[in-house]
Amino acid sequence: MIDTAGLRIMRAIAEQGSFTAAAHSLGYTQPAISQMVRRLEGRIGTPLVERQGRTVRLTQAGQVLARHAVTVLTLLETAEQELSSIAGLESGRVRVAAFPSSTAALVPQALRDLRSEHPSIEIQLTEAEPPESLAALRDGRCDLAVAFSHSGTTVGREVDDLAGLEIRDILTDEMLVALPEDHPQAGGDTVDLAALADDPWIAGCARCRGHLMHLAQEAGFVPRVEFQTEDYVAVLGLVSAGLGAALVPRMVLRHVRHAGVVALPLSTGSRRTIHAVSTPDLMRVPAVAAMMEALCGAAATMAAEVPEALAPETAD
Repeated sequence: MIDTAGLRIMRAIAEQGSFTAAAHSLGYTQPAISQMVRRLEGRIGTPLVERQGRTVRLTQAGQVLARHAVTVLTLLETAEQELSSIAGLESGRVRVAAFPSSTAALVPQALRDLRSEHPSIEIQLTEAEPPESLAALRDGRCDLAVAFSHSGTTVGREVDDLAGLEIRDILTDEMLVALPEDHPQAGGDTVDLAALADDPWIAGCARCRGHLMHLAQEAGFVPRVEFQTEDYVAVLGLVSAGLGAALVPRMVLRHVRHAGVVALPLSTGSRRTIHAVSTPDLMRVPAVAAMMEALCGAAATMAAEVPEALAPETAD
């Protein structure tokens, strides 16, 4: 019944005291203002102004409408300013859910780049393994998920989990076998997984553990998992102590090292793909799009720094 144009007219009439002055302040003609007031009175069903020569006086209904117009229009103008700031990346918020090993390397670099480019954006980061991070995305608890999948698997539990999501493959990460430096297999260029059939193993998250089981099955054995932890610092500590072998992402070893540990590629090769996941609607939000761009940029930098052919690596 009452639109913002009508509210602006009533506020202008109250402030200016005449149709002519109100029309001038709003950029309308005086006849246009008169016509708009008449239409507004028709919709409301009561007079809003009383004409007195060249001036007008608001009726009681007009005074009520003008008074509320000030409050409503102020709120709308404030909202417009805030929305303009968000659209211009002068403010805004992005909530990121990322798996733990990515928060040691990839994600911090992306967040640094985002904050450097857009310091006013509010950033919220939580750790979540896939596919829990995708559930958080669907439930509205985050705006962007950093997830991973191993060869032959999807980032979600089922293919249907991916419906309606925008998934970008941003980095390929080599999986290495971490061994104590005095292990018989530690001196080669690669490791044959079958040669570790009798070794104890240290496993991480459910998805990582499943990947180990899959690789071991292909190599003809069932791994004996004696220790389980999702903390790669702890994993490398256990390996260094001679308590087992472990699959460790190359990305982790760029930033987390442990004396006495050798990391070698598998002879058959093993890689995981890191994904940045959002939704088409959220990607239209400037802060979310900027975060996606920062993640892609950080991943590209990281990929350029990692040689395709990986040599044996001994921790410092």
